Amino acid sequence: MSLSQRYFAFLILVWGAASTVHGEDNPSIGPIAPLNEKVAWMPGDLGNPVSLEVTVMTPIGPGPFPLAVMNHGAGSVGEATTTRYHVSYSAYYFLSRGYAVALPMMRGFGESDGRIDVHGCRLEEVGLSSARDIRAVIDHITATEPAIDTTRVVMAGQSYGGWNTLAFGTLRFPRVVGLINFAGGVASPQCKDWTSQLPRSAASFGARTKTPSIWLYGDNDSIFPPSIWRAMYDRYTKAGGPAELVAYGNFMADSHNMLGFMEGLPIWTPKVDGFLARLGMPYKNIYPEYLPTEFPPPSHFAAVDDIDAVPNLSTEGKTVYKTFLRATMPRVFVLSPSGFVGEFHGGADPVGRGLTSCRKRFNDCQVYAADNDVTWIPPVPVQAPPPSHFAALDDVDAVPYLNDQGKKTYRKYLQDPLPRAFVVAPSGMFGSFTGGFDPIARGLSACGQRAKGCRVYAVNNDVTWTRPTPAPPATHFAALTDERAVPYVTDGGRQGYLKFLAFGIPRAFVIAPDGAWSASRGGDDPVATAMQACEKEHQRCRLYAVDNDIVWPEAQ
Repeated sequence: MSLSQRYFAFLILVWGAASTVHGEDNPSIGPIAPLNEKVAWMPGDLGNPVSLEVTVMTPIGPGPFPLAVMNHGAGSVGEATTTRYHVSYSAYYFLSRGYAVALPMMRGFGESDGRIDVHGCRLEEVGLSSARDIRAVIDHITATEPAIDTTRVVMAGQSYGGWNTLAFGTLRFPRVVGLINFAGGVASPQCKDWTSQLPRSAASFGARTKTPSIWLYGDNDSIFPPSIWRAMYDRYTKAGGPAELVAYGNFMADSHNMLGFMEGLPIWTPKVDGFLARLGMPYKNIYPEYLPTEFPPPSHFAAVDDIDAVPNLSTEGKTVYKTFLRATMPRVFVLSPSGFVGEFHGGADPVGRGLTSCRKRFNDCQVYAADNDVTWIPPVPVQAPPPSHFAALDDVDAVPYLNDQGKKTYRKYLQDPLPRAFVVAPSGMFGSFTGGFDPIARGLSACGQRAKGCRVYAVNNDVTWTRPTPAPPATHFAALTDERAVPYVTDGGRQGYLKFLAFGIPRAFVIAPDGAWSASRGGDDPVATAMQACEKEHQRCRLYAVDNDIVWPEAQ
């Protein structure tokens, strides 16, 4: 005679509408890859000495790295800022292509000494003064940074930095092989006619420049409209300056700030890649971890401000979504049907941050919305199993694997509104999922991340549970609690049957003609387990009882 029982430690975890909420508000967050950033003070133009604050970043890898110099912008000449220029998608772009990046602060900007000479309407002189300082910075890096190869240098700049980049071309510095101008120009408060002076100064640069350049401008530039930058480009190229123009149309609210938004990357990175390739400089994305995860495409599932359309939101989740709608761009809203919502905005990679945060707990994380577009694509709903009539819906004791807390949760499930699903697992896990999109899929996904053998017990008002190994139909051979009616067994077997009656569902009791018996509870398939235990040493083993039914077929 043998007794086979399967014991399980019950891990109680109740899933429901409550969401894990995560908010993020740190626009300065950089990439996940190391920037190896250091700040140094370097000499400016030796003919007009000054100490300049310079940020240097190097990518992962052994080096030596080619150098990209990135020049910062300014509101107008003379309007300096104390903010150090180092949070930059352009810098991250160059790091991804294997470049070291230097970001010098011009005179009076950041912690750099001195101040800019405005030079009245001689706008080219503004750029040339900065260009001489930038040349001194490159010379200093050459002498002090052996991991940086300054025989291969490209230079880029935005706005005022773009103007300084174009001015640098006139120095004919042989180690700088290409110039990248993002919305470059300069506005001088001392020059009432600066808009007319810009094209004339650009012509002066073009006449003295042999270094190839690429110019990137948008139509809705709040500082330099198309009439200005087209005139600058025409005068520059007619004077002999080698340049390629990329006119990309409108960008968000102001194309002048395109370089500050990750949404601009798909516009300018292919153009700059092509430019670098033509120069024979590195252009392939060898360190993609420096760049943000791309936004998923719009799905048009719903309007972005339709809060009620967001699936599976609790009251707290709706509060987080409202925060997302008020956040500055770039912004994303991430959710998991298993129980996570979060809004992430600003920084170098809001999508990557959001998905990483969600995936610490769940596997089914998705971006629901990015900026002003809903990107979520609803999965095909899991089809509910057919009603099984295994037990009455309100028969709490019939639900397998449950302990007292699980029974309490099932009673609450019976009161929850539709749609709803109740999920159980042989390890003792259970979950009640109510409302929202596809509670069946949410339940199976959440359970499956913590247990094996998860199955739906009930959907809406129907019990759908079926035994893994079908049991014979109930025969009513005897009362379930009548241990004296059990055939073949001795007193020891009857005591084993009484223990079987104390088991929770699911359970099975098996007997054999030689008096052997076997009992099993819980697990994936107690019917099969009890039969296998009996048949290891005995013959003609048969089921006597399964769950709350006697299935023994023989008459007394």
